[in-house]
Amino acid sequence: MSFAFTPEKFSEIEKVLETSFHKRGNQYRAVLENEEEQRKLIIEIYPDTPIGDKKGNLISIFAMNSHIQLHFCTGFVASDFLGEVTFFGEHAGHLSGIVIEKQAACSVFTNVDASLLSGDFEKLAPEVMLSGIALSLTEPLLEKHNK
Repeated sequence: MSFAFTPEKFSEIEKVLETSFHKRGNQYRAVLENEEEQRKLIIEIYPDTPIGDKKGNLISIFAMNSHIQLHFCTGFVASDFLGEVTFFGEHAGHLSGIVIEKQAACSVFTNVDASLLSGDFEKLAPEVMLSGIALSLTEPLLEKHNK
């Protein structure tokens, strides 16, 4: 799957998250703040950057008590309706994703079996259901790139 961050894609992310990215070298950085909830999130995107002996997109999230990374990001879904952007990477039928909310919140789902995205969520245990629902937004992009 070939995916590249373009100025248009950054604009799409900025619109949904109501923020701005600033370029520093090969890094694009944006800050989300939610003063009411006392939350702050920093998003760094490194397009087409060396990761080991390969190149890929790296998403790095800094929160008050955590640092989260997604290596080899293969796409994203920006949802105005939900006010969130889901960055994802797919490998061998499994999906990992970071969901960023414009209210400076973040959720991470890793190594999720892609078959859960289109299954009957009601048949899943609640602790499994959440990852399938959260990452189900990516399914049309996965199908598009895998054909």
